[in-house]
Amino acid sequence: MATWFTSDTHFGDPRILRIDRRPFRDLPSHDAALIANWNTVVLPDDEVWHLGDFALGPDNDAVAALLASLNGTKHLIIGNNDGPGTLAAPGWDSVAHYAELTVDDRHLVLCHYAFRTWNRMGSGVIDLHGHSHGKLKPAPRQYDVGVDAQGFAPVQLATILTSRRHKAAPQKPAEP
Repeated sequence: MATWFTSDTHFGDPRILRIDRRPFRDLPSHDAALIANWNTVVLPDDEVWHLGDFALGPDNDAVAALLASLNGTKHLIIGNNDGPGTLAAPGWDSVAHYAELTVDDRHLVLCHYAFRTWNRMGSGVIDLHGHSHGKLKPAPRQYDVGVDAQGFAPVQLATILTSRRHKAAPQKPAEP
């Protein structure tokens, strides 16, 4: 079982193409590409921590269908655009505003928002966040796991930790 991180998928949100200039011709192409990218890397028994802004819409049946189409056991760290339909949808293993966990012997603090300071940061704890869509200046031990910053797919901790050392060429998003 692998652990993956992602954020700011904004499924079903037409604003995302305009505001963040995502490279998709329309919203159905955007959503289909993000689903395909997710299911290419995440296996059914893997664990995914989604750090907020999963989907737009009050319809928890649509969100439930979307969640069912995505591989893995899914945890939601609530973002500012996650409404009642997203929060109440079946398919989440957990829903919270904040979490701390250990992955690959590294202690992590998870929140939708980037922190200026966080629990045990002086002891090497890593802060993973979303919300900023890859637009914040990097800070030590703080990483944006949002799709805009991570090639439009969930990523593992090892990739996150090396992302600043080896700046790879941006991935071309999958098209349906």
